[in-house]
This record gives sequence, C-alpha cells and structure tokens, in this order.
Amino acid sequence: MLVSRSSISQLAGASERRRGRIAAAAACTAVVAAVALAGCSIQDDICSDGEYPVMTVGGTGSACVPDGEQPPKGYARYPQGKVPQKVDDEWDVYWRTHTLDESGKIIDAPDAG
Repeated sequence: MLVSRSSISQLAGASERRRGRIAAAAACTAVVAAVALAGCSIQDDICSDGEYPVMTVGGTGSACVPDGEQPPKGYARYPQGKVPQKVDDEWDVYWRTHTLDESGKIIDAPDAG
C-alpha cells in the first residue's frame, strides 16, 4: 500500500491538534485546581479593619464594634487571649458553644446546638 505525502501531513496535523487539545485541557485543569485549593485556604476575618469582635452575654451571638467604642448593651468583649480572628478559627468554634454570664464567667451556652 502506498501512502501519499498529503495523507501523512493530514495524520501529522491531526496528531498535533490532539496534543494541543490535551495540553490545553491539562492547563485548564491545573488552573481550576489551583483556584479551588486557594479558595479553601483563605479564611475570612471576623471583623473588618477598624473594628473588634464582641459577643452577646448569655448567648452565642456576636457583632463587630468600631475601634474606640464600647460594646453595646447586652454585649461584652471576648476574654483576652480568646478572641476569634478568623471565621472557623479555634476561638470562633469554641464560642459557638460557650458564652459569658453577667459576671464575665465563661459558661456553656444555653442556645448552643
């Protein structure tokens, strides 16, 4: 069987296009994986710049208060060293089931569930 030069060129061109598509698919997969992994490793701040977190007394609610202002009635500052900084960090998780009573003592939260 005799194969013409044009047939060989067509086969070579098809092979090159296939390799190009495979390379493009691999590059897209790598980009998607990188974005997904980066998105999972970024934690949101509890409060914005210029604010600090406060918690409800006797409950698990929280809010952010501008720096230099006192917490509103019914709220208290977190105890020193136990302030959540990022969503789902150690202290954010802890305060979902704990709170402060009126005297500032740490207690189990009655509304934790």
